[in-house]
Amino acid sequence: MSGTVALDVPVVDGIPFARAGRDDLRAEVAGLLAHGEVDRARVALLADADDWWTEPPPSAEQLARVPAASTLREAMTLLGMGRVADYFAHRWSDPTHLAGLALLQAHWPADRPVVDVACGIGAHLRELARRGCTDLLGVDVVWAKLWLARRFVCPSARYVCADLTAAPDLAVGTPAYVMCHDAFYFLRDKPAAAVAMRRLAGPGGTVVVGHAHVADPHGEPLTPEGYAEVLGAGLLYDDVELTAALLAGRAPRPAAPGALRTSEAIALVAGDPLRPAPADLGEPLGPLVPNPLYTDGVLSWPSGRYAAEYGPRSAYLPARWPDPLPADAARRRLLVDLPEAW
Repeated sequence: MSGTVALDVPVVDGIPFARAGRDDLRAEVAGLLAHGEVDRARVALLADADDWWTEPPPSAEQLARVPAASTLREAMTLLGMGRVADYFAHRWSDPTHLAGLALLQAHWPADRPVVDVACGIGAHLRELARRGCTDLLGVDVVWAKLWLARRFVCPSARYVCADLTAAPDLAVGTPAYVMCHDAFYFLRDKPAAAVAMRRLAGPGGTVVVGHAHVADPHGEPLTPEGYAEVLGAGLLYDDVELTAALLAGRAPRPAAPGALRTSEAIALVAGDPLRPAPADLGEPLGPLVPNPLYTDGVLSWPSGRYAAEYGPRSAYLPARWPDPLPADAARRRLLVDLPEAW
């Protein structure tokens, strides 16, 4: 395990708060901790959101109930995460998550330190931990997401709340494996982010970016050529190809930037491409349970927004629960490996 982060910043529940642009909040939390007000410090951090979020935070009284939540979904409801909660609750079977697993399958970190940039609630870190990776660090600007990751999803990883381009020394050994899934297109200063990721990876390291929007208007997307240039990436994949490859149990086929201009989203690998994973990430680990997207045998999306985004891309999930189950029910995510306290 790489060394712990030595920071002159407040730490609550084992998670340092070093986010840039939050000097007042950091000072407030430090003051509360100095007076033994850990619960109030936690509430203050749980109320902080990313700059894209437009909803007001829940009341302090509601946020104070978050630590008593017995499940991930209950905690996200108390946090007022709305549409993001739908996304996180059903991450285990959505096509972008499967694409990320295919990317990990093709470019496996093995025993290298792993840094997951904009890790959210740690879904990919959980997959790595459950398959034997031990040196795991999740970085995100939203402290509440890291709290959820540590409490419910991947407690074995360490976490730091910080901006990638203004992060302190994260005490990561090199060469490292630095990944960023379904978030790089949101980063406003992509050249600076790419430099920071390459620096973290170190000489001989690997930088992996998954699900970077191209045609999709969310975030601030680049062209495939633009992403490849800013990251110094030599391997590119269409996101649809990655998902299809995982479902088919085959290696994904890379593509030239020019062939990806009409893709909705792409993935890129820079530096050492490494070797494929020794195990098949297309087969989820047990214990497996029926996909909770099915209600009374019918595929039921959690919201219209979720249905519009993922429904057309999730043809591997049939409209009705099949009886009997097909032999590939787990690979198609009819059966999923949810966190224990989902």
